[in-house]
Amino acid sequence: MADPTPTRRPALGPLATRLPGVTIEPAPLAARVVLRLAPEIAATKTDVAGFDLSGAINTVRGTADRFAARLGPDEWLLVAPAGEEATLPAAIDAALADTFHSAVDVSHRNVGLALEGDRVPEIVNAASPLDLADHVFPPGSASRTVFAKAEIVLVRPDGGAWRIETARSFAPYVLGVLNEAAR
Repeated sequence: MADPTPTRRPALGPLATRLPGVTIEPAPLAARVVLRLAPEIAATKTDVAGFDLSGAINTVRGTADRFAARLGPDEWLLVAPAGEEATLPAAIDAALADTFHSAVDVSHRNVGLALEGDRVPEIVNAASPLDLADHVFPPGSASRTVFAKAEIVLVRPDGGAWRIETARSFAPYVLGVLNEAAR
C-alpha cells in the first residue's frame, strides 16, 4: 500500500532573481502555526515552544529560520524549520496547556520568499502601501498588509533577509510582481 503521508513540494521551485541591489528567492520550507492567545496571558509567557511572544504588535522576535511575528493584539505567526510540522502544534499546546488559545498549523497553506539587498524597500513599495523607511519599519518589524492584490505578511528580522509570507496560491503572483518591480 502506498504511503498516505502528503509530500511537501516547494510552490515556486528553485526560482531566484538576482539583480543589482536585490536577490529574491523562495525561502526554505518551514513549519508555520497561527497562534491566537489573549495578550495578558502572552505577557506572562516569554517562551512558548522556543518562541518569544514578548514583542509589541508589528514586531518579530527570533532568528531567520525560527521566529514569532506579532500581527495583532492576540495573533502571532510562528515559523520554524521544516520537519517540525508534526510536533510544533503539540509543543505549543503543551506549553499553553493551562490557558485558552488556538494553534493552527498553516504549514501547507503558506509560502515564504526571502528578499535581500538595498533595493528591497523600493521593490516592495512598488505594490505595498506600507512606509518602509528605516525609522518607520526598522529591523525587528512585521506586518500584515496587501501587496498588489494579495495579502502578505512582511517580516524584517534583525540582521537577516526580509521575508514575505503569503498563501501558496498567491506565491507565483507575488513573485511575478516582485520580479517586475525589480527590473
